[in-house]
Amino acid sequence: MLRHQNIPVEKKALIFALDDVLFPKKDYLLQVYYLFAHLLEYTETTPPAKDLTEFLKSAYMHHGEPGLFERAAEVFGIAGKYRVHFDRLHLTAKLPLKLLLYKPITDAMRTAHESGKQVFILAGGNPALQLNKLRHVEWEGLDRVVKVYFEEELINQQQEPMVYLLAENGLEVQDVLYIHARDERNLTRVADVDTLDVERILTTPFVGTD
Repeated sequence: MLRHQNIPVEKKALIFALDDVLFPKKDYLLQVYYLFAHLLEYTETTPPAKDLTEFLKSAYMHHGEPGLFERAAEVFGIAGKYRVHFDRLHLTAKLPLKLLLYKPITDAMRTAHESGKQVFILAGGNPALQLNKLRHVEWEGLDRVVKVYFEEELINQQQEPMVYLLAENGLEVQDVLYIHARDERNLTRVADVDTLDVERILTTPFVGTD
């Protein structure tokens, strides 16, 4: 069986964040931009989908998501009415390619399950958007062993997400390890749960045990 030096063997459960933990967030967004560019070319004939796709990719990589549609609209003269289509595609896009889990994350989930640990995903952000991402993941069977919670849904129900997850699954704070993205800043919401930067899994190999 495999084990990872940064995942304590005594933990009873692993809790994974979603974006840039299970897979690169950009793998989803760049496909959304591709679909939007082709929708616009089909509807308006201009701009060429290839040009708009390349612009959106470059602008996202350099500036991030905020103001991305507005940047493209200014450069290509895109009508404001297409903003709703741009936003809707983020929630409903049917991606041409599956989202591939980081290999070490696949190993971590599978090893945890095989050793009797529970495996969870605690997804922040818009639940509809995050659910659409999860629908496009190539799970390799892991979807049958992973339980998903959406932070916003629980907050809207007046629940503290981590506290609720622990209570519903009979776990104590010391039983779990929360694996988060490198740039995650809002770790106060996970209470006293032990946390681990996903980079420490992605950059350190698993080893075999007898």
